[in-house]
Amino acid sequence: MGSHEDNRSPLLEDTPLQGEGDRAYAGDGSVDIKGNPVLKNYTGKWKACPFILGTFFCERLAFYGISTNLVSYLIEKLHEGNVSAARNVTTWQGTCYLTPLIGAILADTYWGRYWTIAVFTTIYLIGTCALTLSASVPALKPAECTDSACPSATPAQYTVFFFGLYTVALGTGGIKPCIWPFGADQFDDTDPSERVKKGSYFNWFYFSQNIGAIIASSLLVWIQDKVGWGLGFGIPTLLMGLAIVSLFSGTRLYRFQKAGGSPLTRICQVLLAAFYKRKLDVPEDSSVLYETQDRSSAIKGSRKLEHSDELRFLDKAALVLDTEIESGDFSNQWRLCTVTQVEELKILSRMFPIWATGIIFSAVFAQMPTLFVEQGKMMDRTLGSFTIPAASLSLFNHISVIILVPIYDRVIVPIAKKCTGNERGFSQLQRMGIGLFISILCMSAAALVEIRRLQLARELGLIDIEVVVPLTIFWQVPQYFLLGSAEVFTFIGQHEFFYEQAPDAMRSLCSAFSLLTNSLGNYLSSLILTIVTYITTEGGKPGWIPDNLNEGHLDYFFWLLAGLSFLNMLVYIVFARKYKEKKTS
Repeated sequence: MGSHEDNRSPLLEDTPLQGEGDRAYAGDGSVDIKGNPVLKNYTGKWKACPFILGTFFCERLAFYGISTNLVSYLIEKLHEGNVSAARNVTTWQGTCYLTPLIGAILADTYWGRYWTIAVFTTIYLIGTCALTLSASVPALKPAECTDSACPSATPAQYTVFFFGLYTVALGTGGIKPCIWPFGADQFDDTDPSERVKKGSYFNWFYFSQNIGAIIASSLLVWIQDKVGWGLGFGIPTLLMGLAIVSLFSGTRLYRFQKAGGSPLTRICQVLLAAFYKRKLDVPEDSSVLYETQDRSSAIKGSRKLEHSDELRFLDKAALVLDTEIESGDFSNQWRLCTVTQVEELKILSRMFPIWATGIIFSAVFAQMPTLFVEQGKMMDRTLGSFTIPAASLSLFNHISVIILVPIYDRVIVPIAKKCTGNERGFSQLQRMGIGLFISILCMSAAALVEIRRLQLARELGLIDIEVVVPLTIFWQVPQYFLLGSAEVFTFIGQHEFFYEQAPDAMRSLCSAFSLLTNSLGNYLSSLILTIVTYITTEGGKPGWIPDNLNEGHLDYFFWLLAGLSFLNMLVYIVFARKYKEKKTS
């Protein structure tokens, strides 16, 4: 069909095409900071990525420096109970993965990924400053416990601390959905050699994240426990300053994708246009559906998408009415949408079941900084004359990632490639499925450790006493290693999946949706904790997760999550087998 000239937003016309004319320019519509076409040899690729990875590394080190030992701060410094502290941590972490929706919408609609990251790193810095003050100024923190008396935090002290904590949650919300798509944007989709490197980029991106996590879970946790929380929160503040410097230092090397306008508006336009034409029949010939005649899509920063046969009701949004043909006016996007715009919504609907199955996996992952730590606190943490902070065991989670990422990239992928024929070894869906299976093993391992710990507590008569059981904390290592292995498969697979399968102009939004599973997983963990605590404490019983874990049954909770993970994996397999990948034209 004909196109409305005012709606043209060329993607490829603005730059020389790959295969046409000068090959020196990127063929995916990338521009520089001034909006000019970018030269491939001088921008993007791995030469730009160190600055992006540096920003991300500092942000992740700061984040893990706050989150890894946060449950200990709430218990030991703010004097909260086990359940309350675990609930506060998972609720905050859930918020950290909910706020990316704000950053994603701003990035895709108005600012682009680069400026969104720049603004929200500044917000993040304000939050870390507030946390540092709350842990450093005597008037802003509760007094230390004397014998068994632990004074509660005042409303003002809570206000300053949680203001800082949730400002950090807002700051990270603008960085997370933009930073890894921004890195992936440095590789040209129209160049086969760069496209292959992009797959490797996701692995090394996650690798750098876990290097930061290792430093946080070892050095920063030790500083917080042995030196003080003022310095423990002050270091993340310094890191966020370095993150800002790293981001701006690489500006001249970056490739930028144009903001495509509000994705939520386009979704609403499709739904409204389809509803308006609900009484019309969808033709069998999809070629009569409306699409621009331009080489690129009418959506700025997006390639055209091929028509798919599912959810045909939505195709009604692209039906051209006789009145529109007669007038030659196709400009009302609330009544007429392009095939590409309709396919954007179809893609989101196909991705939804895959997205939903990530929630249970995230609920499992939420146990690492909460109940895994609380379990570790009730185990023998001595190593010679040194006492190991329970939160430091997350180091083994990150070590497993550090070990497995290079093995996966250099060993597993080539072997799997020979078996599957896939250029990346496993497809993104296969990779995520393997991770879901490993998560079941992780929760089973945690339950078995707790069974042994409680058995030893009974044998030594420690059930009614809140004391450490003489079982070395290193029995927790397998569950941390398994969780790290599950991450390498599921989380990295999710990053790839939601970037590659997302419509071009919705990549930040889809990245935010992938992070939203972490948010909902943390909220789900909090909900399950609340329900389990309510049910198991009826009649004055101590419940599964009392303050004295020796008289509880934390193993039952871990088995519950293992069972939910198994059912979740079965649901995932059903939808993964039915999934159809997007096709661009």
